[in-house]
Amino acid sequence: MDQNIAQALFHEGATCFFLGFPVGSEFGMDIKSFTTAEKFRGMKMIPPGLHYVYYSTVNSYGQSPRIGFFHHFKPREVVVKKWDSKEELLIDEEDPVKVEVLKDNLKEMDKFLGPYSYEVWERWKHLTNHISQEVIHKMTPICGRIHSALELKASNKETNENATPQTSKRLKTKLFLCDEKTDDFLVKLEPAEGTEIRFSKLPDKSYPENSTPGEITKHSLDSSYIFKQILQQHANFNDILGEVQLAFICFLIGHSFEAFEHWKKLIGILCSCDEAISEYVDIFSSFITVLTYQLQEVQEDFLVDIVEGNNFVYRNLRIFFRNLQSGNTNGRLKTKGDRFQEFLTQKLLWDFSDVLQEDEEDLPVVVNL
Repeated sequence: MDQNIAQALFHEGATCFFLGFPVGSEFGMDIKSFTTAEKFRGMKMIPPGLHYVYYSTVNSYGQSPRIGFFHHFKPREVVVKKWDSKEELLIDEEDPVKVEVLKDNLKEMDKFLGPYSYEVWERWKHLTNHISQEVIHKMTPICGRIHSALELKASNKETNENATPQTSKRLKTKLFLCDEKTDDFLVKLEPAEGTEIRFSKLPDKSYPENSTPGEITKHSLDSSYIFKQILQQHANFNDILGEVQLAFICFLIGHSFEAFEHWKKLIGILCSCDEAISEYVDIFSSFITVLTYQLQEVQEDFLVDIVEGNNFVYRNLRIFFRNLQSGNTNGRLKTKGDRFQEFLTQKLLWDFSDVLQEDEEDLPVVVNL
């Protein structure tokens, strides 16, 4: 690290204490993690701005699922967390006296604090530059933590329906007669209240109410309607990119499957827009940049859809590049798209030479009666 930068971070950087954290556990900030030693008490020289802190303890059963949280550090801020051995969570130190003692003794505690890994700072900023504090406040779980393994509980509806002797008797009768699908007997599970990431709600339908058959077909090919419905849920339209980035961080670092699924859906929606591309040029230009940095952080085989057996990002980008070739597309956006296409071909060896040809799976199905 450059000495000038080190000096600046030493004086202006934030400090975060993690008191009583178990030795030999995984601990990380942003895209760098390590195993804690006996002297570990926290981190120092943290660049002001948004960061993601995460950890995974080790016990007799092995390594626990990851838990993390976002925090926007202010210059010279001191955050104090402590380990709750009963709940196995990092919680806020609520004793103001203990907090002040640590603040007054930062120099003495310096040897117990690990420095922030500044070599990842530029990469981290590129991955999170659209995540505003509004996005964090709106989408972070009510509990304040991102869990890689959500605690699931039976839905209230299921609990209520299955709570009476009559329901139990009726269920046994159905099982004996086998007159309904097996799925009907499975208890529907949902995340424990306050633990789910509060992503934007995606419309149930891809088209407006009272659409004609022709309009339904149009909206099934062009996701601009869904895109605009999501935009309406954000005070700042640019926050849709923040949502894409937050979902990416939560699955890449937070190991959240729910975030991965939401990220995939957002990528599919943005790539399938046609009319909206010419209307929201800045958003789609920034989307290209966002995806450029994200795709450099994941291995290609991670992007393969297990069910479909193909790369869902590549498949959606073929649609996106095809839409960019529309006559109404902004010239600079089209040029940026061409450069992105060249980058992917060189970096990942993805072939887009036939991008203007319709994929077989997207062609109309001819039914012979």
